[in-house]
Amino acid sequence: MTNQPMDITNDFTLRVATVNGSGSQSANSVLIKALFYMGIPVSGKNIFPSNIAGLPTWYTIRVSKDGYVGNTREAEVLVLMNTDTFQQDLKEAKAGAVVVYNDKLTVPNMRADLIYYPVPFQKLVTECCEVSTLRKMVINMIYVGAVAELIGIDLNKVRHALEKQFHSKPKAVDLNWKAVQAGVDYVKKNLTKKDPYRVQALDKTQGKIIITGNEAAALGCLFGGCTVFPWYPITPASSVGDGVIEYFAKYRREEGDHARFAIVQAEDELAALGMAIGAGWAGARAATSTSGPGISLMAEFSGLAYFAEIPVVIFDVQRLGPSTGLPTRTSQGDLLFTQFLSHGDTHHLAVIPASPKECFELSMEAFNLAEEFQTLVFVLSDLDLGMNNWMSEPFDYPSAPFRRGKVLNAEQLEKLGGFQRYGDPDGDGIPYRTLPGTNHLKAAYFTRGSGHTFQATYSEKPEDWKGVLDRIAKKLETAKTRLPEPVIDKMEKAKIGFIAYGTTDPAMIEARDILNAKGLKSDYLRIRSLPLHKKVAEFIQGCETVYVVDQNQQGQMAGLVKMAHPELAGKLRSVLHYDGMPIDARSITGQVLRMEGKN
Repeated sequence: MTNQPMDITNDFTLRVATVNGSGSQSANSVLIKALFYMGIPVSGKNIFPSNIAGLPTWYTIRVSKDGYVGNTREAEVLVLMNTDTFQQDLKEAKAGAVVVYNDKLTVPNMRADLIYYPVPFQKLVTECCEVSTLRKMVINMIYVGAVAELIGIDLNKVRHALEKQFHSKPKAVDLNWKAVQAGVDYVKKNLTKKDPYRVQALDKTQGKIIITGNEAAALGCLFGGCTVFPWYPITPASSVGDGVIEYFAKYRREEGDHARFAIVQAEDELAALGMAIGAGWAGARAATSTSGPGISLMAEFSGLAYFAEIPVVIFDVQRLGPSTGLPTRTSQGDLLFTQFLSHGDTHHLAVIPASPKECFELSMEAFNLAEEFQTLVFVLSDLDLGMNNWMSEPFDYPSAPFRRGKVLNAEQLEKLGGFQRYGDPDGDGIPYRTLPGTNHLKAAYFTRGSGHTFQATYSEKPEDWKGVLDRIAKKLETAKTRLPEPVIDKMEKAKIGFIAYGTTDPAMIEARDILNAKGLKSDYLRIRSLPLHKKVAEFIQGCETVYVVDQNQQGQMAGLVKMAHPELAGKLRSVLHYDGMPIDARSITGQVLRMEGKN
């Protein structure tokens, strides 16, 4: 391979097109980690089918010297391995894109405005892998080697990533390394570089980690004191349960291998939440994980947790709906659903992480909030955050004690002489509770999801029903002052503002830079919890126009803001993205420039 001057360094997107179940996940993981080990900021997006192996899948790696980790629509470097999508992938490629492809896929009339690097993958895998049954899985490592040689990835970093990927299988490391070397050697001997894209080592990932949001949430359960986790598998939330199983089995066992936890795969999502509520009532920190269709089944029990005032945490890793929707596409479409889940006057608490670090931190905080306010708390993640690889700051080891809230023990009961389970002695709307087994005659009470008095006795009197609901509403007002506050960033002389949340944040950061370069300065508020903090209204009041960015069709966050502050509705405009792909900066800037009349 002849070296040519290259002028686009550490600033492009690589997209790999393969088929589901072909082993490409391991190859792509090696690629992104090798780049990360070179100190280059990266992010990965996996677009995969929801049903069977053999269908198309794409993996996008963004390389950004500036640290942008949001999605991009187009890729500058393509690796095309899928016969079924080859012609469409070529058709959709941007002009000037690099195409590394299986030479068996060559078709007539291939576009002249692309740069081609054909590689005989079948021939190479036959030569480097003697076992024919393994070739299907090993062949993808050949494109790892080819790409590494073409764009300049340090092979020592590739080897390190490979050893990490197959750390318990040394024979697999050697076999896959042979495939990587085959790709490297072929490019060196047979191809001349004709494109400008390359990578160069930086020092911008030192101390950082790569992790998925679901893994981080599972760690949050561990460090947040969760001991009971009933669940039912569903894409894209299943890996939260998988992570909980792994971490609890490793770190929640006493001497003698006694488990200090309970993980149950229930018969469905309704049963899973029922078990979690029972555990929360008994004093355990309990949680379950699901996605939109599972939330649908949980409506009745959600109302029970709300009205009987029982702490429990639900991880909702959102996917595209309605109906069963697209299980492997991302969305922020469950906001309204989860805020008011169950019939009647319910209004739930929620935390909204925007990064793996916040998945870890806000998961822990969700358990504190659930017990502090004796209620159900949603952790609203999504597929993009939950299942994709993200570069993250390392997690801080928690030092603060758990906040168990107003729990009375026998000694406190003796001094008080008793308590009203659903009373409000402190005027903040938060009642006191006791745990089953508390050794005091005054500790017992009836747990009721039906009408009850402050003393927890059954009642159908209008004044009793209204009194309990009014007290719970007061409790929620108290909660608003203790929920995670929004993150606010301001620019001098900005006239417009943005409100966003969750995985919109990376695209929002990049979009603001693009708009600023065009002379459109902006302030930015990122919501981290629901119901809304008072700072949201204060932020809107300080702007002429506020764009609320939602990854759903209905503008659900904008709707919640208008519902809470109708007097400010005239200042709000919606920016919407709802095609199932992770939002990108251009989706934001295009709509904003059009509404600002600057297109």
